[in-house]
Amino acid sequence: MMKVAALGECMLEISNAQGSLLAKDMSCRFSYGGDTLNTAIYLARLGVQASYITALGQDTYSDWLLTEWQSEGLATHAVDRSRDLLPGLYMIQTDAMGERSFQYWRAQSAARAFFSDPNQVAGLATALADLDWLYFSGISLSLMSEEAFEAFLMALKAARQKGLKIAFDTNYRPKNWPNAAAAKWRYIAIFGLCQLVLPTFADEVQLFQDGSVEQCAARYRDLGVAEVVVKADAQGAYVVDAETSGWVPAVPVQKVLDATGAGDAFNAAYLASRFDGANVQYSASRGHRLAAEVIQHPGAIIPLTAMPNEPGTL
Repeated sequence: MMKVAALGECMLEISNAQGSLLAKDMSCRFSYGGDTLNTAIYLARLGVQASYITALGQDTYSDWLLTEWQSEGLATHAVDRSRDLLPGLYMIQTDAMGERSFQYWRAQSAARAFFSDPNQVAGLATALADLDWLYFSGISLSLMSEEAFEAFLMALKAARQKGLKIAFDTNYRPKNWPNAAAAKWRYIAIFGLCQLVLPTFADEVQLFQDGSVEQCAARYRDLGVAEVVVKADAQGAYVVDAETSGWVPAVPVQKVLDATGAGDAFNAAYLASRFDGANVQYSASRGHRLAAEVIQHPGAIIPLTAMPNEPGTL
């Protein structure tokens, strides 16, 4: 059985039902989310036996998160529990087009403390060496101190020698970094270890100034990445591997309610399909189908009953 894990931070999520703090109705929705956690949950829903690597507190909210994840079929044996810290928190607002903005409270985040500690990160080496695939993102990297990042690189390299494969979503968020150069340096160090990269083109333009989606994909291939999936919102996705390259169109949606988690869901359906032996075009089409459903619901994780189940898609 293939062993798959995602690594990163999950946070408590508060969203305003009307999308704006100026709305008359100030009722809020309480949930949770985090880019790699979203992907891990959708992987589990799609039949992948996945686990999540993170840190939580020993408080009631952390207990609730663990219970929620386990109910989704996500393995939580690799979750560290801190006595003195809590989950992070963010508030989300969406505009009329479904685009979102975030405000974060992370000072007491157990995950941030864990990933900033080089000793804790170095301790992941044993768990990583037992995996077939590890998935993480640029947000995961932004949580790490310099010493912790070096320890992470060493753990990844050691696990690579034992057969680990790495899937990486660049997911560049400028607010998470001291400057673009710091993010770029870490990303480049990671690219050489990846079998699969799933960037979003708008992020790549900010960080690497790519002139086109095709140029972005070619840059990764030149760096030795075997498989590249460049997500370009409504345009679709441009996929490249050793056998093929080309566009896979997105699924049209009449109205976008909330774009939160769309890329994370795409990644999950793409990875699940590839793990099952599907080709890159079919895998991307499944990714688009799930993402299209996600953006028609509030929050990053849609109800289980809303998961697409049409024959030939999901």
